[in-house]
Amino acid sequence: MSPLAMVLALLGAAVVMFALNRPRMDVVAVMMMVALPMTGVISMSEALVGLSDPNIVLIAALFIIGEALVRTGVTQRLGDWLTARAGASEAKLIVLLMVIVAGVGSFMSSTGVVAIFIPIVLRIARNARIPAGRLMMPLSMAALISGMMTLVATAPNLVVHSELIRQGHEGFSFFAFTPFGVPVLVLAALYMLLARRFLAPGPAPALPERAALANWVDEYALAGREHRLRLRPGSALAGKRLDTLDLRASAGVNIIAVERGTGFRRRLIQPRAGTILAAGDILLLDQRSAADTGADAGGFDLEAFAQANELIALPVSGQWFTDTAQEIGMAQIIVPPTSRLIGQTVTGARFRTSHDLSVIGLKHGTKAVPGGVVDEPLRAGDTLLTVGPWRAIRKLAEERRDLVLLDLPAESDEAVPARHRAPLAVAVLALVIVLMVWGVVPNVQAALFGCLLLGLFRCIDMAGAYRSIHWQSLILIVGMMPFSLALQRTGGVEIAAQALLGVLEGASPRMVLAVIFAATAALSLFISNTATAVLMAPVALAVAAALGASPYPFAMTVALAASAAFMTPVSSPVNTLVVGPGNYRFSDFLRIGGPFTLIALLACVGLVPLVLPF
Repeated sequence: MSPLAMVLALLGAAVVMFALNRPRMDVVAVMMMVALPMTGVISMSEALVGLSDPNIVLIAALFIIGEALVRTGVTQRLGDWLTARAGASEAKLIVLLMVIVAGVGSFMSSTGVVAIFIPIVLRIARNARIPAGRLMMPLSMAALISGMMTLVATAPNLVVHSELIRQGHEGFSFFAFTPFGVPVLVLAALYMLLARRFLAPGPAPALPERAALANWVDEYALAGREHRLRLRPGSALAGKRLDTLDLRASAGVNIIAVERGTGFRRRLIQPRAGTILAAGDILLLDQRSAADTGADAGGFDLEAFAQANELIALPVSGQWFTDTAQEIGMAQIIVPPTSRLIGQTVTGARFRTSHDLSVIGLKHGTKAVPGGVVDEPLRAGDTLLTVGPWRAIRKLAEERRDLVLLDLPAESDEAVPARHRAPLAVAVLALVIVLMVWGVVPNVQAALFGCLLLGLFRCIDMAGAYRSIHWQSLILIVGMMPFSLALQRTGGVEIAAQALLGVLEGASPRMVLAVIFAATAALSLFISNTATAVLMAPVALAVAAALGASPYPFAMTVALAASAAFMTPVSSPVNTLVVGPGNYRFSDFLRIGGPFTLIALLACVGLVPLVLPF
């Protein structure tokens, strides 16, 4: 058997296993990495060359940048904006998502855009109760189309641009691709609105079974206990330490947090004895009733306290600060029989000092205690409702000595640990994009520089960085990369190119464009779109010269077709990344991507000669 036949046999076997989805795609990729060197076409070191490919490192770095945006709440805010704009309309959500992704991808790596937007889309899908598979395919399609928007949007554009210059022609301008990318994006959005029904059929995901904060507000009768007081300029409390107020012991008032700043600078400060108040600060208070505190019948007059100290009462939601769930968490904690806290009160155990958490509710068995919970002796099996920073709750969950974490609310899944560092994360992302757009340094170097800055600014830690990388996707990409070299070395690609020249003899210019588009799209199913552009650009320009036509429509067709890798999950890293989150099979890309590839072909063949005449 010839080397080319062996390579084609392995490629066919891989495609069949991908289609059957057995074994896993990353396992198939490892099998190909092992099998290809056995053909003698490439060496083992060449089969492993993908592990040192800058694009693989770039993808991993962009996963980390995306995770930093999640940890600082940037992605959540963007998701909230998308959800707010779309409302209850899934159709509007898909259109807005595709427009934003294509716009962002016009100036940075489309693979990186997908890596960044995957957590955003997953969160939107969960909150809107939409199957993630209904949104992941529009995400990948929009990211691929972003390569049709600008010169720097994707590597094949730059390859074709360089080939034009090498042959003595002027290259493309920065926005030369935009007249084609925008119409294709519009067609893609309309197409996905029709095709979405064939993705992830079945009911929307069920809401979490865990209790929400609102359930605990009702269960422990917290509604009406919350207050927000802002310090006026000149307030008597400005410049004072919190321990000088002594509100908890004297009046049964817990200071849950101190809100400081506005907009991106807004942050909630954990109240400590040494915390110094400033004008403009907002005190988040939990006030128990007079009966709860054991105070006199008059209780504590919070309104009189506010007037005496130049404090402004602000509106409250009536849901006990559930609107601050990103920073202020709740947890139910049980007192085990072996706990040293049995017989002690919350105050006597110095609970807040020890754990940075306040106890605002208590249950003996299944019944909530209506009285003053902080002075109630603790029993084995008691359940404490605690409130405080998510960081402190996670720390308490790890200790497991005198207290055992019983339950977390559903909102804990969306809590972000570094929300106040969002401006730094956005600034780093902007810097990385600028470095990529202007080509000051290689893209991978810009991304790694961004990762270092995010670590320096504590937007992400090392453990979170490693967890954020989707290793299955990277292994799949690395394992399939050697096919490009093997097909080139065995002459398979050259044979295909010569066959294309024979088919084109005597055809009309538009038909030639259609065949070039189809051939480029077909090649990109098996080798990278960058390699496809390298091989097809000289062929397209040679065909243009043979026809005596302008080289620009033919070169543009190759570039556009290289980005039309919609038909398989391995034809582009963009598709590979959404396979897992979207729970897709190989056949899903054929069913949805195949017809749209034909639509893109017709659109490009129709538009290119109008903008770039023969």
